[in-house]
Amino acid sequence: MLVLSCADVDALLADVPPDELVQLMADVFRRVSGGSGINMPHRLSVQTDTHNTLFMPSRVDPYGTAIKIVSVPTFGGSSGLPATTLVMDEASGGVKAVVNARNLTAIRTAAGSLLATKLALGPNASPRHLVVFGAGAQIAAHITLLLRHYSISLKQCVIYNRSLNARVGRLVESLRREFTSVAFICRQTPDDPYVVSDDVNKLQSDVGRSDIICAATSSTKALFPSSCVGPGTHINLVGSYTPEMMEVEASLIRRAALVMVDSRFACMLEAGELVAAGVRPEDVCEVGELVGAGLEEPLRSDLSGNGFTVFKSVGLGVQDVAIAKLVVDLAEERGLGCNLNSYDRAIV
Repeated sequence: MLVLSCADVDALLADVPPDELVQLMADVFRRVSGGSGINMPHRLSVQTDTHNTLFMPSRVDPYGTAIKIVSVPTFGGSSGLPATTLVMDEASGGVKAVVNARNLTAIRTAAGSLLATKLALGPNASPRHLVVFGAGAQIAAHITLLLRHYSISLKQCVIYNRSLNARVGRLVESLRREFTSVAFICRQTPDDPYVVSDDVNKLQSDVGRSDIICAATSSTKALFPSSCVGPGTHINLVGSYTPEMMEVEASLIRRAALVMVDSRFACMLEAGELVAAGVRPEDVCEVGELVGAGLEEPLRSDLSGNGFTVFKSVGLGVQDVAIAKLVVDLAEERGLGCNLNSYDRAIV
């Protein structure tokens, strides 16, 4: 049995080009929308005094079977979510690998967002301004993949967070080391984005100038007024996963030229923004339907810079299966990780 630590996973993914991750997620979403070779039961939840532990099993051809286990602190916390993915050996039925998924989840989510961004903006896009909300692993992964992919054009990244704490400082310090030509600006998210103030004016200006917006927060109210969003902007929303959570106004969802989702069924149940907007299944489009039917070019010509687009993701277990297989395969090629050869051997 192979064990991969967080450091192992980070080292393995560091050399994987963003486009390879995007193609991996495109294939997964295509299979989800096609419905074949997919087994994705609803997650199970076990409540303790301190955590809500989620168990998310999935199987997808040809990537295999895995289960991700995530413990969400009951009373919040800033240390991140303990997460592990168990990759199964389908021939023996045993566990093939234990993979630290603390950052793995963020990378696969960001890859899905980058895929949607490319679909919305088109192949010749040159976005200049990126605005993000949050400062955790999800936002770090989104910023990193977007800046690597749009390395020539993206020159400004504004980071909004509830507080300008040490985590924000560490994030910006790390980003500045890799992206030396990008201007990073940190601002505190206004408590009420509808009350006129200097901070709200800056927020409205930043959102209005943005080409790409990403939000990965646990907010239960809109982070910015929807009226600020201009034509041609693309918005990735990955924070909410219950009907009570939302990062944007319902009116923004209703006004969007196109709303893309990872899974129509999952988002109708769990995405608070879509629930509040009264969105019907026929009002949204699965990313897998676009990439699976070769509709990327018609999509770009239909939008042609008018209106803005939204991608809402609640995350799918099959994404975890695919990204875990990728890192396990890479680890086996490079001899990385810890092999417990005696794990299943009886003591004589």
